[in-house]
Amino acid sequence: MAIRLKRVYEPPDPDGGERYLLERLWPRGIRQADLQLTAWLRDVAPSHELRRWYGHDPTKWPAFQARYLEELQSNPAAWEPLLRSAQRGTITLLYSARDPERNNAVVLRAFLEEQLSQRQRWDEERSAPSSLLQCEARIEDKWSSR
Repeated sequence: MAIRLKRVYEPPDPDGGERYLLERLWPRGIRQADLQLTAWLRDVAPSHELRRWYGHDPTKWPAFQARYLEELQSNPAAWEPLLRSAQRGTITLLYSARDPERNNAVVLRAFLEEQLSQRQRWDEERSAPSSLLQCEARIEDKWSSR
């Protein structure tokens, strides 16, 4: 499972998996057919207010990240489909910003990777014997050896 990032103006990769557009507004100069989208997820994009406030000002990048993460945490229904797709295989997150290092897709990928990691740890803990069961087994072993 991999989460890739790509600017909407770049051609699709054959091994890029499912492709998701992460913008509230349709990118300028692009036809929908040219993007080969799996889905356009407007609700996972930063809010209009946050997008306008940020204005791609590099000095606001740390605050933008924090505010966008708050928006994501308050709206799991928006990013859950991406998480399920990423669990199945490679996905590509499409963004229209000029800066490849400071855009919403960068923040979203880090957020999704953290969610995947947490879920994997939770699944591993759930499938492993609990400490209570281990204690019960040790007690049974002690009593049966007497």
